[in-house]
Amino acid sequence: MEWAGWAVQALSLGFIFLIGLAAAVAVVLFIVDRAQTEDAIRRNYPVIGRFRHLFTELGEFFRQYFFAMDREELPFNRAQRDWIKRAMDGKGNTVAFGSTRNINVPGTPLFVNAAFPPLDQDAATTDPMIIGPFAREPYTAGSIFNLSGMSYGAISKPAVQALSRGCKEAGIWMNTGEGGMSPYHLEGGCDLVFQIGTAKFGVRDEDGNLSDEKLREVARHPEVKMFELKLAQGAKPGKGGILPAAKVNEEIAGIRGLKVGQAGISPNRHADAANTEELLDLVARIRDVSGKPVGIKTVGGAEEPFRELFDAIKRRGVESAPDYITVDGGEGGTGAAPMPLIDLVGMSVREALPMVSGLRDAAGLKDRIRIVASGKLVNPGDVAWALAAGADFVTSARGFMFSLGCIQALKCNKNTCPTGITTHDKRFQKGLVVEDKWRKVARYATGIVKEVEVIAHSVGCTEPRQMRRRHVRLVQADGSSIPMHLVHVRPEDASKLAAE
Repeated sequence: MEWAGWAVQALSLGFIFLIGLAAAVAVVLFIVDRAQTEDAIRRNYPVIGRFRHLFTELGEFFRQYFFAMDREELPFNRAQRDWIKRAMDGKGNTVAFGSTRNINVPGTPLFVNAAFPPLDQDAATTDPMIIGPFAREPYTAGSIFNLSGMSYGAISKPAVQALSRGCKEAGIWMNTGEGGMSPYHLEGGCDLVFQIGTAKFGVRDEDGNLSDEKLREVARHPEVKMFELKLAQGAKPGKGGILPAAKVNEEIAGIRGLKVGQAGISPNRHADAANTEELLDLVARIRDVSGKPVGIKTVGGAEEPFRELFDAIKRRGVESAPDYITVDGGEGGTGAAPMPLIDLVGMSVREALPMVSGLRDAAGLKDRIRIVASGKLVNPGDVAWALAAGADFVTSARGFMFSLGCIQALKCNKNTCPTGITTHDKRFQKGLVVEDKWRKVARYATGIVKEVEVIAHSVGCTEPRQMRRRHVRLVQADGSSIPMHLVHVRPEDASKLAAE
């Protein structure tokens, strides 16, 4: 009984101490909040005003887990992420009780099922496609779905390692992003597309200009199959890449040609490509020096720049054309960009892709220039739509981030990514186990291709690239749907429809 009394007394004293400590902390916070001048809420409502910031920070997490419906969340909803998770885990992607998708939303694509589809033994398969017939070393790409550009620096070492190995297993290409080529890109042995951004990271001289010597050095790697000249990115057209200084360690600085702790800010355009003619000259230079196919990545904003490009190619000859054009949409992703550019600049890929592919075909360049679609295309329906709209290939970055375990924490630019994907903090990187994640990457890629082939088969095609705009109907504002080829009219068909 005596021991029990002492225990009760000790607990009472401990409780009183905690109450006193809390009161003391509250007094200190009250004084600090009253004295500071930066936050009006904290100044007018000391202590309790701090809860507003706390609840604002927690709001995005509560919405994600408790309040948002399966199809509501942005930029990617739970239904999209769940499909990727089932695919990367190798689980069946069948669901019960019907779709949760609201098919009355304007713009929703609905695929036109064939009255007499091919039999199962004639199931659709993807054929390889040659890119760059005028390069000394053309590239035969085996997959319709590939990895879009994510730089080492923007993403972590284990993330690059897992992606490299997963891409090799799935037989797809990996775009290095504009941050140069690291040893970890080469580690998995997959096909690489070396992206050249406006800062020329990885192939620049001391003054930041393109170096032919370094181009040749990169091209000597057998894994490097193509080069991509990045003109613009969907999330930030007119703005160069942004790598926060906190992510520029000694290794990344060496790869990029920066100083440790120096932010990697790329110019808003290539200094040596101020117009269409100079762009084609630059493409030709890179192709001549490297011997590899060269493409460009840009964002659709209007028809005129693409008309000018295709007209210039016809004047100079088809061999002068970029070997492919990656069309990124204004909904494209990034680790860091100003909000006005993310929200307001650039066409959606849903509008830009039909426009660019139509202009290319009208110029007679369909067999010369391949079209690669990019921008929030992470599920089989997205990829199948893009192929029907005129793409030859589709690339994704954020889909593969989800396959690595991304939880959409929206901390890509803060070096505090909780899953270890976009951080160089060793503590967080420990959670990304390469031996496990590369398999998930591979299963996601193969899962996408398999289900795109299922869609192609259902509409009556034996190869996914045989899908056309007539195979898709787009939902209108009144809930009805009309064929996509009547919404996005090809230039060569416009006169026919006008006559009708």
